[in-house]
Amino acid sequence: MPTYPEAMSESVLLDQESTPLDLRFSDAELDRVHGHVTDFIAEQVDAAGAEGAVLGLSGGIDSTTVAYLAVDALGAENVRGLVMPGSVNTDENMSDAERVAEELAIEYDVIEIEPIAEAFYDALPAAADERMAESNVRVRVRAVCNYFAANADGRLVLGTGNRSEALTGYFTKYGDGAVDCNPLGNLYKQQVRQLAAHAGVPHDLVMKTPSAEMWAGQTDEAELGLDYDTLDAVLALHVDGPLSTAATVRALDVTENQVVRVEELYESSKHKRAMPPAPAELTL
Repeated sequence: MPTYPEAMSESVLLDQESTPLDLRFSDAELDRVHGHVTDFIAEQVDAAGAEGAVLGLSGGIDSTTVAYLAVDALGAENVRGLVMPGSVNTDENMSDAERVAEELAIEYDVIEIEPIAEAFYDALPAAADERMAESNVRVRVRAVCNYFAANADGRLVLGTGNRSEALTGYFTKYGDGAVDCNPLGNLYKQQVRQLAAHAGVPHDLVMKTPSAEMWAGQTDEAELGLDYDTLDAVLALHVDGPLSTAATVRALDVTENQVVRVEELYESSKHKRAMPPAPAELTL
């Protein structure tokens, strides 16, 4: 696997001058995190008796990082990538996805998902007029393709979500949330960028503007309402941590509205982080 030593010397903070909280690991901690995550991937595949892993490649930092770590854990011959462009995806992102697969020398397929999604839109044309519903169809089609390939090859589906996305519900239920394991699930976005640089991901991909590309021009931070470094800081100190809203505002020099926004995202997305509810057990 190629390495990019220059990536280690460059900052992975979005704005080093105004980042509210530096969550980066020390070099020693980063080595341990890298080993911990690659061991996790290998253990999950081994425990399932699987032949390897499948993951969707979007050209973004999260899927790229998981791909690099999966190759470290399993070997390139045991990792398969799916590049799944839809009508709203940019050529640049799809080129980056293929670039990652080729750099890592992993097997990959390009699957045009729009014809599959169009079958759903044709079946329920009124629903297709609602942007979020239409966009989620594409995400769920990708999940079906991931599992189709994984089941056919006896492999596991690796998730590409991080802790920041999980805590704010920034994923599609039964879409990109439908996976067998989440190697980055305990890492905030800022830490994912650092781990990516450590794993050898080129710096331009480490610092790439995050976008789920659910519709044209969409970016994660515009939809979330704040940048990832601020989001990570509020999550770490307020949602995961013990600080009150007021204390978080003072500690991070952020606005109360920003803290409340993160609270709202966390509370409204709890259903995504839980099994579907069932009635309480009834004693008969």
